[in-house]
Amino acid sequence: MTGTGKLLRLILRRDRILPPLWSVIIGLVPASYIKTFNAIFTTDAERLAYARTSQNNAGFIALYGPLHGDSLPVMVAWRSGFIPIMVGLFALLTVVRHTRTDEEAGRTELIGATVVGRSAQLAAALIATTGASLVCGLVLVAAMTGNGFDAAGSFAFGAEFTLAGWAFAGVAAIAVQLAGSARAARAIGIVVLGVAYVLRVGGDISALGDKKLSWLSWLSPIGWLTHVFPYEQNAARPMLLTVLFSLVTVAGGVLLLSRRDLGAGLIAPRLGRPFASAGLRTPLALAWRLHRGLLIGWTFGFAVLGLVFGGVGSSVDDLADGNQAVTDLFARLGGRSGLIASYFASIAGIVGLIAACYAIQATLRLRDEEQTGHAEVVLSTGVSRNALLGSHLVFSLLGPAVALLAEGLVAGVTYGQGEVGGIIAGTLLQLPAVWVLAAVAVLVFGMLPRWSLVAWGAPAVCLLILLVGETLQLNHYLLDISPFTHIPHLPGGRVPATPLVTLTAVAVVLAALGAAGLRRRNIPD
Repeated sequence: MTGTGKLLRLILRRDRILPPLWSVIIGLVPASYIKTFNAIFTTDAERLAYARTSQNNAGFIALYGPLHGDSLPVMVAWRSGFIPIMVGLFALLTVVRHTRTDEEAGRTELIGATVVGRSAQLAAALIATTGASLVCGLVLVAAMTGNGFDAAGSFAFGAEFTLAGWAFAGVAAIAVQLAGSARAARAIGIVVLGVAYVLRVGGDISALGDKKLSWLSWLSPIGWLTHVFPYEQNAARPMLLTVLFSLVTVAGGVLLLSRRDLGAGLIAPRLGRPFASAGLRTPLALAWRLHRGLLIGWTFGFAVLGLVFGGVGSSVDDLADGNQAVTDLFARLGGRSGLIASYFASIAGIVGLIAACYAIQATLRLRDEEQTGHAEVVLSTGVSRNALLGSHLVFSLLGPAVALLAEGLVAGVTYGQGEVGGIIAGTLLQLPAVWVLAAVAVLVFGMLPRWSLVAWGAPAVCLLILLVGETLQLNHYLLDISPFTHIPHLPGGRVPATPLVTLTAVAVVLAALGAAGLRRRNIPD
């Protein structure tokens, strides 16, 4: 552990912008729901009717978790049920960045030449990440108590967010030892996060019926945290389970670290063929080999989202029955010709933002290829830089289209009611905005490759605008920063060509600037 303090200071200096930003922003998001609920439910009877409907709604339980209670604080905590998953994702990615990513870049070996213990880097990454999660939870506690909510319930609510970060920081500690690369470590961690979410959904939905599979929720850290029930039960057992899980996974990561070589993973990579097949003779064929797993995984995930959102859509009518305020809320979020159209129009924006994350990940795969030296080898064969970049951009641009199509199709079929075409169209309309964020990643990679991770700040800003922009009534100039605010709403609205053409042109210009920068800089850089 020698040198942990100095490495921690280095991490805090490198992460002085983004982690503090997400810690504060995510901690404040639930406070925006207070204003929303107060605007929707002008009487206690309306809130009680909403709670009764939501308690028995499989779609909403899948999205937010089970609802126990009907008070305003309980409703706010329940509505925030998906946010701990985001906290876990941020924590997971942060640990991977400061361990396996640094190891691939050679920084770990350089640091290891000094007086630094073998476990110091992992310890520093975990301390920084768990500290950021704690800050997120404390910001939430301050926001809730500042609005007059019960202190004990607020601390239980904040513990949900904090412990989600701790749990998946521990998962990342194990993933970086198992995987042979940062990309594989991120994949392992995200798969674990997805499985934890699916187990929680399966168990909680089963609890509505025969309860035969309700035990599945207790196999998942996400399931434990959704059973804390702040402001109602403030259950301690789920929190203790999560703390124990975090300690065990961290200890496992430290133990596995002592059993592997620097630069290697405990899962041995599969040896390839001694000679490449004829299908790998072009840059595009190589890019397909590199991206196909990512494309299949994201497409499957989007299909699952379509199943959840389509199921929720079937009961939106019931939620708004007799409550004009709820109907007005959905209308403000999206479409113009009916409540269901408004719901799917708003969901399309959320799905589009998730697709943008896929586009950025696919774009930055080329940075991984550059750092590992693979790109330099490909370029030595006579392949031009434009051809190399273009082969990866095919998947950055068309991959999200495939994933969005899968989500729209599954959501439309699940909902039915003859809305399949409109739902698919509304989902695919998000592509120009997705391409803008992908082009931002190209621009940063081409011009400032060492700052490539800054590209992830673009979807973070768009997410902030999506979550709290309308609720806080931000200036329209701030709202217009997000390309998703310019996308027409379907189903239920008209589709002017101007914003779509403009966004596409912006994406083309940004990508062209990034390509020009790539042609003029050294590789690797």
